[in-house]
Amino acid sequence: MHDVKTKEKNKSLKTIGIVGILFACTVIITIISLFPFPSNEKLQYTDLTNPIIYKGKIYEKEALIQEDVIYFPISFFMEHIDRTSVYDEQSKSVIITTKDKVFQFPINSLNYFLNEEPFSFQVPTIISEDNEIYVTVEPLLDLYDKEINRNTSTGIIMVRDTSDILVLGKTLPSKEHLKYLRNEPSLQSPYTSELQQGEEVIIESEKDGYYFVRQSNGIAGYVKKEVIEITYQQYVAEQKEEKIDTNRVQLPWPIQLTWEAVYSYNPDTSKLPNMPGVNIVSPTWFHIQNEEGDISNLGSLEYVNWAKEEGYQIWALFANDFQDLDMTHEVFSSFEKRQKMIRQLLQYSDMYDLDGINLDIENVRLEDGPFITQFVREAVPYFHRAGLVVSMDITFISTSPTWSLFYEREELAELVDYLIVMAYDEHWGTSPVAGSVASLPWVESNLKTLLKVVPHDRLILGIPLYTRLWKEEVTENGNIQVTSRALSMDAANEWIEENELTPNYEEKTKQNYVEFVNEEENATYKMWLEDETSLAKRVQLVHQYQLAGMATWSRVFANDSAWEVMSKNSQHIEVVSDSNGD
Repeated sequence: MHDVKTKEKNKSLKTIGIVGILFACTVIITIISLFPFPSNEKLQYTDLTNPIIYKGKIYEKEALIQEDVIYFPISFFMEHIDRTSVYDEQSKSVIITTKDKVFQFPINSLNYFLNEEPFSFQVPTIISEDNEIYVTVEPLLDLYDKEINRNTSTGIIMVRDTSDILVLGKTLPSKEHLKYLRNEPSLQSPYTSELQQGEEVIIESEKDGYYFVRQSNGIAGYVKKEVIEITYQQYVAEQKEEKIDTNRVQLPWPIQLTWEAVYSYNPDTSKLPNMPGVNIVSPTWFHIQNEEGDISNLGSLEYVNWAKEEGYQIWALFANDFQDLDMTHEVFSSFEKRQKMIRQLLQYSDMYDLDGINLDIENVRLEDGPFITQFVREAVPYFHRAGLVVSMDITFISTSPTWSLFYEREELAELVDYLIVMAYDEHWGTSPVAGSVASLPWVESNLKTLLKVVPHDRLILGIPLYTRLWKEEVTENGNIQVTSRALSMDAANEWIEENELTPNYEEKTKQNYVEFVNEEENATYKMWLEDETSLAKRVQLVHQYQLAGMATWSRVFANDSAWEVMSKNSQHIEVVSDSNGD
């Protein structure tokens, strides 16, 4: 009996012991989960020998150090230091441009070219190693608002924008594990370095009660906020006064340009009309001739003398071959050919005493758009240095790759003096549907969109002086065949008179409209007029949106009343009546 009780007692004690152990384990686990032990695991900050840090992140590729000179991978240079720089494969050069300079840096050469003049550095600016191209910024720091520092003990290279504001802090007395710089905002995260009491750090960000701080040697990590006391803020470097761009041209308002379409011969200047209000003429003289970058020249000293006597500025037009997309690619994708074209245009500008160059590059593949921008970027410093005003023709924004999307409008607006929007071809010559060349609502709607990316005071509104006479003819199969031909303002009026028609104002297009049914031809003729009414409305858009002026295509399509109405409306704002000729 005694043995049975003893066994039961031992069994109870054993059970109590097991329960106690389980309870103790539960308490310990609970304590650990609520108050986990800080990690003492230390990791290497980075495996890279010469890591580049920009905007708080380690760049994927490291720098190269040669003779104590820092060379950045060209990918980093083009992404974060100079996004407008390009590498030209044919000349094996990096091309860098500023508002008034064009640099060419050949690979592995002490020599470089500034505006085609040879100079040299003590070390190569561009080098190639292990199939990688590297760029040193040290000789070029005056071009960039960057500060670059390398810590010799860690190899870390810090790149900062001089306009960045640094928030500095001081390490306060605290327990050792709290001063570890951890990979994540958690005490259980491994650490890479330890702060010292009183050590100064830069606070880069904040997350979950932690600061992300960086030591002077470049190593960074998370530390609890209570460990750091913010002391002061400062710019990375002393801020320079913003320079006024003295190369940009601002002409008196309003600009009123007209293009002189020159296809084979220049006009007889003795027969050119008086054009009140016009202050700039743009003859279409220069065109790309072949894939070598040669430029054909239709310039005329007689025309120059006439324009100067009349008080007109001359902005000669330079165009690509709109039909040959391959040729456009060949000449604009090569630095040497771009430079060749620039040299020729400078020679012609001097020969004809030009005041400006009007760039008319159209019908370009989307992937070639950056080459067009680069040509403009390289050309503008030379043109400005020669005292030339630089304008460029663009289209409205649309989804067409070759007609519209290839234009990098925001960048182009930063480069040239003026952009001229060709605000026509809503319905083009081979359009399958008859319609206005440029209805007023279409123009205004697209203008509003364009002004979101182009400054109003740098934008010139293109105005058509021609109309299209549309013919909708019923074929034998019962289909409608649509054709058109362009008419000048006088030719349009003559056709209206011959057919004894009276224009009616069309509210939808804000233009005067005529229609004529020719039963013999089984055809309907339609025409949306460019006349005093439409021209007055277009000029008023220049006022309404405070544009730089207007440009008309082309002089030969206008009649005398066109110049009068545009000149009158450019001088003041007035309500334009919605009736023919009023």
